[in-house]
Amino acid sequence: MKIALLFRLALVSVAAVCGLAVSGSAAEPLGAVKARMDRRLSAVDALKDRGVVGENNRGLLETRAGSTAADERVVAEENADRGAVYAAIAAQTGESAEAVAAKRAARIAAAARPGQWVQDAAGGWSRR
Repeated sequence: MKIALLFRLALVSVAAVCGLAVSGSAAEPLGAVKARMDRRLSAVDALKDRGVVGENNRGLLETRAGSTAADERVVAEENADRGAVYAAIAAQTGESAEAVAAKRAARIAAAARPGQWVQDAAGGWSRR
């Protein structure tokens, strides 16, 4: 959990230091995104630990067998916020949001706890 929190803070901090805001229907400060992600962190970790959610190779959560509608809501909210952060970082760095997300996916997979689902670059799923 500490690794995930540190990574999330670093990701949002990079974008915040660059003075970025994320867009939804209107520009939204990254602080609001970070706050939502921080509040959601324990729920995301619990889903990963239960094995109903995995980290895909695009830097997003993906539901697996056994997920509920509530689980899927958490995943959708987290993925929306991750996408906003990736887009903000991409706008600042000149990389595509997909490239930013793929780099983060590799770091997330490397830091996954035993038993958590991760997807490799070729699309195969495995438990750490």
